[in-house]
Amino acid sequence: MMFSEEDIRAQQQARDAMIAKHIVPRGVQDPRVIDAMRRTPRHLFVPAEKKDDAYLDHPLPISCKQTISQPYIVAAMTEMLHLTPEAHVLEIGTGSGYQTAVLATIAKQVTSVERHADLAETARQRLDGLGYGNVHIVIGDGTCGYAAAAPYEAILVTAATPDIPEPLQTQLAVGGRLVAPVGSKDVQHLVTLVREDSATFTRHVGFACRFVPLIGEQGWRDERGD
Repeated sequence: MMFSEEDIRAQQQARDAMIAKHIVPRGVQDPRVIDAMRRTPRHLFVPAEKKDDAYLDHPLPISCKQTISQPYIVAAMTEMLHLTPEAHVLEIGTGSGYQTAVLATIAKQVTSVERHADLAETARQRLDGLGYGNVHIVIGDGTCGYAAAAPYEAILVTAATPDIPEPLQTQLAVGGRLVAPVGSKDVQHLVTLVREDSATFTRHVGFACRFVPLIGEQGWRDERGD
């Protein structure tokens, strides 16, 4: 898709306004996260009919009855990971690929697991087309993680889980951080789990949020048969 210089300027201005209005004033301070949000073209990760809403601070529907998270949540969860340029990140729930792109702008490598094959393939093509060469998308049950590439310095779960799946804890590197929305299907809290050593984890419970449920062996049962 080709955009005029005027379109590109307008989209950048919209991203800058989003950051100035919805992200920085709410406490996101990591300059790497702010830069990634400024550089990631969210309008290319939403359905065509929603492009005018791409830089508003609320979630938007995508295919397979999933959503793309609001920009503030994406920024806040990314900041909670304390990413470094050398980090290998495991993302559970690729969705549209927007959060994946933000992570990939900061980290060395992102492995993202998506249970919906159509979403995974669309995100793969989109990310490849935009030049994100450090992303590996896997189709599978995200609640089981992806042991083949473990351990990970950071793990981000982008769907609501009743508790943090044991396989994800096992695949987290010592010193690594995991962020997930934990709670009921109706409301969750963002939980940060830090692996202190091989057997010790510390947990911090953050603010309330609401995500679509994490379906899988270690998550919620798929009652809709999707």
